[in-house]
Amino acid sequence: MPIVTVVGDGQLARMMHTEAIELGVAPRVLAGDVESSAAQVFGEVRIGDYTDLADLRAAAEGASAVTFDHEHVPNEHLQSLIDAGVAVEPRPAALIYAQDKLEQRTRLSELGAPVPPFAPIASAADAARFFDEVDGAVCLKATRGGYDGHGVWFPSSRDEFEDLVEKLLAAGTALYAEAKVPFVRELSAMVARNRSGQVAAWPVVESRQADGVCRVAISPAPGLSAELAVTCRDLAVRIAEELDVTGVLAVELFETADGSVLVNEMAMRPHNTGHWTQDGCVTSQFEQHLRAVLDWPLGSTEPTAPVTVMVNTLGGDADPETPMEERVIEVMRRYPDAKVHLYGKDYRPGRKMGHVNVAADSLERALEVAEDAAHYIINAEWK
Repeated sequence: MPIVTVVGDGQLARMMHTEAIELGVAPRVLAGDVESSAAQVFGEVRIGDYTDLADLRAAAEGASAVTFDHEHVPNEHLQSLIDAGVAVEPRPAALIYAQDKLEQRTRLSELGAPVPPFAPIASAADAARFFDEVDGAVCLKATRGGYDGHGVWFPSSRDEFEDLVEKLLAAGTALYAEAKVPFVRELSAMVARNRSGQVAAWPVVESRQADGVCRVAISPAPGLSAELAVTCRDLAVRIAEELDVTGVLAVELFETADGSVLVNEMAMRPHNTGHWTQDGCVTSQFEQHLRAVLDWPLGSTEPTAPVTVMVNTLGGDADPETPMEERVIEVMRRYPDAKVHLYGKDYRPGRKMGHVNVAADSLERALEVAEDAAHYIINAEWK
C-alpha cells in the first residue's frame, strides 16, 4: 500500500493517521519532536526540520504523496521535491495563497471572489491613506504566519495604526490591511479536490469564535437559506478549481447583514471547522484529504445525522486535579452519544487540547451535550 508523508506534527496530522490506518495507507510523519501530537501515534516518525530541504527529501523518499498539516513549508523546497519526481499535494503554486494572505487577497480579487477592500501596508503613510479610505474601520494583518487570532490587530485611531505599523515593520513583519467587516456570523465552506479534478463539498457550517479561536462548529449552519448555501459551496468549488488545489480546502466566510458573504481566510488542509465530519458524515475530512492527495476517488459527503456539533476543548484558566482519563470516563458515562477526541497535548490555558462531537436529531440536543461534555473535559465539573 502507498506511503503518505505528512509534514507537520500537530493534531491534524494525528487525525490523518487514524484514517490512514483504516485505508491501509502507510503513514509517515516529519515531526519536530518525538512528544508532538502526531509523533505519539504515527507508526513511522522521522524527526527533522520542515524548513530543511535534506530533512524533507529524506521524509519524502519512497512516498506516493507528500502533504501537510500546516502551510509553512518553504515553497522553494517543495518545488525541489516536485522537480525530483515527488507528488507534493497541494502544490506550491496553490499553497502560496494559503501561506501569504496578501497574495491570497490579490488572487481572489482577480478571480472576482468577494473580498473586503484591502491594501499592502509598507509605511506609516500607507497606513494613514488606508485608514481614511475605510473611515477608520481597519483590520491590520501579518501577511504570513498568523492563525487563531495571532497576527491580527484592530487599531482604533489613525495614530495608533501608524505607530503599530512602524513598530511591526521595524520588527520585519510584512503587513497588509483590510476593511473591518461588520458581519453577523462566520461560515465555513469546505471542499476536497483530487488531482484528476473530482470535487466533493460538505455542508456549509457555522463557526463560533472565542478570542479569535474557533470554539464551536455547527453543521449544517442554522437558518442558512438554500440559496446562500449553494452560493458558498459554489464559491469554494470555484476557488479550488481556479487555484488548482489538491486535498481539503476550507474557505472561511463572513456572512453580512444583507445576506451576502465575503471571504475571510483559506486553509489548504483539514481544518478545525471540519472536525464534525469524523462523526457526522459518511467521509471525514481526514479520509477525504488522503484520498485526494493520492488521486483516489472521493467519498460521499452526505451527513449521517440531521445536526452535528463540534466543541473544542480549550485549556481553561487552571488544570483540574482530576486526571484526564477520569474526565473522559465521566463524559462517556453521562453522554454515551458524545464522541471525545484528544490530541495528546499537555495543558496550557487556551490551548486546543481536543474536541467533542455530538450528532443528534436536533440542534438543541447536540449543542447541549457537546457544550456540557467539553466543559467537563476542560474543568472537571458540569455546567
